[in-house]
Amino acid sequence: MNLDYTVIPTIIVICYLIAEAVKRTPIDNKWIPTIVGGVGGILGIVGMFTMPDFPTPDVLSAIAIGISSGLASTGINQIYKQLKNGSNDNDE
Repeated sequence: MNLDYTVIPTIIVICYLIAEAVKRTPIDNKWIPTIVGGVGGILGIVGMFTMPDFPTPDVLSAIAIGISSGLASTGINQIYKQLKNGSNDNDE
């Protein structure tokens, strides 16, 4: 079993960039987690079939890895926003 998980940060970054692009469209921001989760699932499947180092050999696990990676991108965005807002509070 190969434990090369470099594909997970790749999916997170791609989903983060997609979320940033969606924010600039008229689509309501409440749909961003659904969009990045779906895109992450698709990227998980694509990664499984195109990358020899993909961490799982079955489709269901690939979808789960992709969805969780996509949703992690929204969490990373929230951490960034909280840190940014917290540093402004200390300046006053």
